[in-house]
Amino acid sequence: MLSSIHLLQPHLLSLLRIVSSLVLFSYGTQKILHFPIAASVPPVGSLSWVAGLIELTLGFLVLVGFQTRIAAFVLSGLMAVAYFIGHASKGIYPAQNGGVAAILFCFVFLYLVAAGAGPLSVDNLLKRGRTAAA
Repeated sequence: MLSSIHLLQPHLLSLLRIVSSLVLFSYGTQKILHFPIAASVPPVGSLSWVAGLIELTLGFLVLVGFQTRIAAFVLSGLMAVAYFIGHASKGIYPAQNGGVAAILFCFVFLYLVAAGAGPLSVDNLLKRGRTAAA
């Protein structure tokens, strides 16, 4: 059984990338595109708005798996900064300070920096194209 699960690992990596970036991308669409409608949106040019712009653009890159390692590195750092600026001052425990999502995003994207995009990605298609051309 473990050997058959092991065969799924590359595809589960892609699934982790897709689902994580889709959730983060939705934060960006809410802040920048006002979809879905939120009770409040950050003013244009504010720190939260800039974070939303990064979530929107780099979240989309990670979602499709293009330049994944670079985009995930920036997103991991963004989430670390978000945690320390927006949550850590409210208490040490993420469940109490509201920083659970920021911490999880930080480490999921850090993992993607090391692991890459997986087989279901633009990065993989480009890599296969370069290998076939060589």
